[in-house]
Amino acid sequence: MTDQRRKAKLVYFERWADDAAAEEILRDASHIEVQRLRYANERPRNDAIFAGAHGYQIQSRVELDEAWLGDADLLARAPNLLAISSTGSGYDVIDVEACTRAGVLVCNQTGGNARAVAEHAVGLMLALSKRIVMTNDAVRRAPDVDRFIFTGNNIEGKTVGILGIGNIGRITARICRDGFGMKVIAHDPYLDPAEIEARGATPVSRDALFAAADFISIHCPRTEETFGSIGLPEFSRMKPTAFFVNTARGGIHDEADLAQALTDRRLAGAGLDVFLEEPPAPDHPLLAFDNVIANPHIAGMSAESQTAITRYAASQWIEILAGRRPPRLVNPEAWPRFRDRFEDILGFAPVD
Repeated sequence: MTDQRRKAKLVYFERWADDAAAEEILRDASHIEVQRLRYANERPRNDAIFAGAHGYQIQSRVELDEAWLGDADLLARAPNLLAISSTGSGYDVIDVEACTRAGVLVCNQTGGNARAVAEHAVGLMLALSKRIVMTNDAVRRAPDVDRFIFTGNNIEGKTVGILGIGNIGRITARICRDGFGMKVIAHDPYLDPAEIEARGATPVSRDALFAAADFISIHCPRTEETFGSIGLPEFSRMKPTAFFVNTARGGIHDEADLAQALTDRRLAGAGLDVFLEEPPAPDHPLLAFDNVIANPHIAGMSAESQTAITRYAASQWIEILAGRRPPRLVNPEAWPRFRDRFEDILGFAPVD
């Protein structure tokens, strides 16, 4: 039988997290043609290119133009698309169910920026507890600061409650336990108690987590199940001396409810790297609180992690477009239909 293999077309917008790393890995992948697109291009031009694309490396929500979300509309405009890959571990810019129905693989780069996010989460805990940002602002505003009114607390011996103890949560647990002598509790509905213990935490119920912790650190993905799942009921269970930290995704906690809880002094403060709309507007209600530290979704953006997630993504594209099952496949149930479509489109059968 004659080999009818065709070169696969991989598209992305603007830039990779680390362009040099992507180029280094993909330059010798002779079975892949890589094309960079610009959001500023005429829409028909981008649509024409997408119509023939087989792979799409999608940007994070902060940079992504809404017309190029990985949704059913995009899939209809890109009938040859075989896979979509997220920038990092999160994939909330991709409609996984729509992709599965269409036989399109969804992949992420889970683990690539785990250390960066975990360190950032602990950094926010330290900054909140030691009042680092608050005192920095005070020193810059006033010539004579009463340092005693800014007395903070040690985090040694305190309890950190981790909601979602996957790659990032597990590293956060280790840093808190081994680096600062903290007690670590965790809740993860997808892991049994023995596995949570193996990952360095004492398993507790969700309600107990919010009630017992001095720091709540969120490390679960944003899904239909988790969207808006943390609100006044959860904030009301927290100690008035406790801090809430979210370095996962905006929308997991209800921002209006958090603002109300802070107004009512139901908790001591919050460290937020993520917002529902990013970046948040300067008049966002949460930015009015001096006990809220706000970042523009940068927890996973260390120089090292940008290189790591790009290497993960580029290497994974080599596997996908060579017809091999990728290592970080989000929707394995799409594989049978993907396999059939892959053979029809690219001319050879993937390897099971």
